[in-house]
Amino acid sequence: MTLLKIFTDIPILIVIITFTFSLIYCVKNYIFVNQNLKIFYNFICNFKKTDLSFRFKELDEWLSMNPYVSASWLEFKNTLVFSESVALKGKNNNLTYKEVSTTVQNIQTTVDPLYFFNEETLVTSKYNHKFIQTIPTILTGFGPLFTFMNIAIAFGRIDFSSQEKTLSSVTGLMSSMQTAALVSVIAVGSSLIFLLFERIAYQILCKSPAAKCEDVMSKLFDNITSEKFLLELLKETKIQNNSVSNLITSMPEHFKISLESGIASNLVPYLENVIFGLNQMNKNMKEIAKRNKVDDVDDLF
Repeated sequence: MTLLKIFTDIPILIVIITFTFSLIYCVKNYIFVNQNLKIFYNFICNFKKTDLSFRFKELDEWLSMNPYVSASWLEFKNTLVFSESVALKGKNNNLTYKEVSTTVQNIQTTVDPLYFFNEETLVTSKYNHKFIQTIPTILTGFGPLFTFMNIAIAFGRIDFSSQEKTLSSVTGLMSSMQTAALVSVIAVGSSLIFLLFERIAYQILCKSPAAKCEDVMSKLFDNITSEKFLLELLKETKIQNNSVSNLITSMPEHFKISLESGIASNLVPYLENVIFGLNQMNKNMKEIAKRNKVDDVDDLF
């Protein structure tokens, strides 16, 4: 059997064409994923955890506009916890801002980023992953399908009406059996080649870049559970309540000290001056009364 006849056989040609188009389809999708993952990785690498609070708007706009990761980002953004602050009025009516929690100083998430940015969301959901996984099975299934089909056709062509036709039909049967066996070999071989190539290409073009993106996202956002965050808020509330309680408790004592200090520094000297003036007035009045009494006695005598 010549090589030309082998590759012009319809079952073998179907297997080769299926293998070729499957390979092209696989490479095309993997290159598409690889390019988008590189763009995503290069952009995320420009951000650091320390400056994320100031550049979050830039990050949010780019990820929201990127169709490749926008869906995952919008879901992930709902889990973010920002370092909120409250406005406090000072003595001169000046507003000062105080953090709600001393432990939450940057943007944190209540869910692990890998839940939203993983191999499934970044790679396998971007193309028909299940179809590519079934291609080796399809190629392998072509083997027995076309093998038994060739055998059935070959048996249907056997003619025992004469010796010459019998020899000719047996010769055709043997040729068909050879072609049928060759279809199975090519089908199984192409399935193995595709499976090996697909695994290597997937590891290089998809899985490794996706792992880098996952690592960057995990380092960019600290993971904090919602229960832990509520506990931190509860701690801060207890600390503030304790400070207010201590202030209220110490207010009477401070008021007493302040009142005593005010009386001692202002009222006591004033009262002392008043008493001193009254004493001087009483003394003068006594002297005048005494002097007036002596004059009256002199007038009598």
